[in-house]
Amino acid sequence: MTHGRNYWLMKSEPRVFSIEDLAQSPKQTTCWDGVRNYQARNFMRAMAVGDRVLFYHSNAEPPAVVGIAEVVRAAYPDETQFDKTSHHYDPASVPSAPRWDMVDIRYRQTFKTCLPLDRLKQEPKLKDMVLLRKGSRLSVQPVTEAEWTVVVLKLAGAKIS
Repeated sequence: MTHGRNYWLMKSEPRVFSIEDLAQSPKQTTCWDGVRNYQARNFMRAMAVGDRVLFYHSNAEPPAVVGIAEVVRAAYPDETQFDKTSHHYDPASVPSAPRWDMVDIRYRQTFKTCLPLDRLKQEPKLKDMVLLRKGSRLSVQPVTEAEWTVVVLKLAGAKIS
């Protein structure tokens, strides 16, 4: 069975790491570390090189989808879980059996206009989107191809799919 492209949404607080920070990173690439939720981790484990990512600024005014990234390295152990000086340190995780993974993503583009959460909620075709479900707090979540198309092509008017 061949792997088709999958689509994801990754949340980041812009004061911690924004899409501008990603665009200014060396080779416009960074590791996505520090995820400490098993479901979000499992979604990252399902990611493949070439998958596309909606970059979402959370805890922002307004919270919004602001651009696109691409997965450029599949899941591998997150080194911060073993680093006692890191605020992502997990004393229960050991190198022989790591609990937490990360992926590498590369910047693709920033939308001309951000897509605030309230605007996404107004779009009937996004009514089942994980992001819009009551109580949805996952920092990494799947996006269907249909949702991707609505967000990227219709709402953002981007030229990438």
